[in-house]
Amino acid sequence: MVDEISIYECACGSQLPAHLLICPGCGRLPHAERLKELVAEADRARARGEFSGQASALRNALELLPANSRQHEVIRARVVELSDMIDAGFSPEAAAPAVNAPIGATRPRRTLLKAGSAVGVIALLLWKLKFILVFIATKAKLLLLGLSKSTTLFTMLLSLGVYWAAWGWQFGLGVVLSIYVHEMGHVAALRKFGIRATAPMFLPGIGAMVRLHQYPQTAREDARVGLAGPLWGLGASVATLAIYYATQYPVIAAIATVGAWINLLNLLPVWQLDGARGFRSLSRPQRWIALAVIAATWVPAQEGLLVFLGIGAALQCFAKDAPENGDARGLITYVGLVVSLALLSGIPVPEAVIP
Repeated sequence: MVDEISIYECACGSQLPAHLLICPGCGRLPHAERLKELVAEADRARARGEFSGQASALRNALELLPANSRQHEVIRARVVELSDMIDAGFSPEAAAPAVNAPIGATRPRRTLLKAGSAVGVIALLLWKLKFILVFIATKAKLLLLGLSKSTTLFTMLLSLGVYWAAWGWQFGLGVVLSIYVHEMGHVAALRKFGIRATAPMFLPGIGAMVRLHQYPQTAREDARVGLAGPLWGLGASVATLAIYYATQYPVIAAIATVGAWINLLNLLPVWQLDGARGFRSLSRPQRWIALAVIAATWVPAQEGLLVFLGIGAALQCFAKDAPENGDARGLITYVGLVVSLALLSGIPVPEAVIP
């Protein structure tokens, strides 16, 4: 956010590099005006009930404050509070339609019981279907938005060329789209928490990445962002498998299983992979539970990659960074992904599908 090359004039007249967060001459904050703008932006977002917008403005303000200042401490505490509220699903903007809707619409179950008729059943189904369709439309809009970025589209086409040359255009396109959905899962989580980042950029023959301009403030927030990619990847694999069962087109089965395997690979709890970020919020007992689930999953799945996940998880069990208070949701998400993706990656694929 701060341009390290530009020069900024402090109120005392000193010429300072823009990345300097406090004037050595007078002790003032050189970016005081911008800080006021960001606080006002956060207030407006708060008035609209937009937690993500509020968190985004305050994260930008943190970058302009010295890390050891009282202001930084106060704003960071508010960012962490907002992150916890977002993570818990406490969202005024999501709840607004229910508040403004007629009383009968806010309590469909009570209406159904009172009506006791087919009309009540249909009304309930339509009520639920509306939110399902809104959810799908929101995700589809985000996926299309990512493709509007020139760097994403250009590098995606380069990757498609590499995979096309190796395995044909159909399988290559399926793999590229699977990777894209995975990366957009990270983007969705980052946007949800108000964390600035780039659009996905593909690395031909390797995968793709999203560069963060800001970083999660807590281990739990980092875990949500890290596991969002495999979660979206799991959804893509399940949808692809459903298409295969509907069409019986063999290459689609291969895309589904390879996509699941790629997402399972990302769950390795080592280095900067998604699995390592997922483990950061787990207490030591929870890490042992995750290791036990990985070992148990190997029995029905017989997936060799689980051996490496188990080794990585065992190392994490002895790491010193395990928090005292565990993250039950993070544990359930991680082990659920391991089990689901391992079983999906082992689904038999018709022979001679991939050239």
